[in-house]
Amino acid sequence: MIRARVLVAGSAEGPVLALDEPLSFWGAFDPRSGIILDIHHPQRGACLKRTILLMHESRGSGSAPGAIAEAIRLGTAPAAIILVAADINLAVGAEVAASLYGQRCPILTVTAEELARLKAEHRLRITAEGDITPA
Repeated sequence: MIRARVLVAGSAEGPVLALDEPLSFWGAFDPRSGIILDIHHPQRGACLKRTILLMHESRGSGSAPGAIAEAIRLGTAPAAIILVAADINLAVGAEVAASLYGQRCPILTVTAEELARLKAEHRLRITAEGDITPA
């Protein structure tokens, strides 16, 4: 078990999708489909819908909160996002979605070493307290 730092609380379970590069949720991700659109991203075409998304950091933008909130509303967002570098924009978007739509997408941070361990798992379960375990 790994105890993560909780930026946005919530419980989730799903298959692991570990990104090789940072992702911008504004322009590089389609909130209507949940698919990575960035032609330069090595995982272009991957669908984030209901995954436990692992990445070291996001490629931030002030517009990211709107994109992630819309994806959460539409049900195309990851089930949870686990980062090494905390991202206030993703956290704001997830909190907005929780407040406006009653839908949660936990946002957590872990160390780089813990992220490497999580990447080896196929499915993860997250508790509202930030406990991450294989599912």
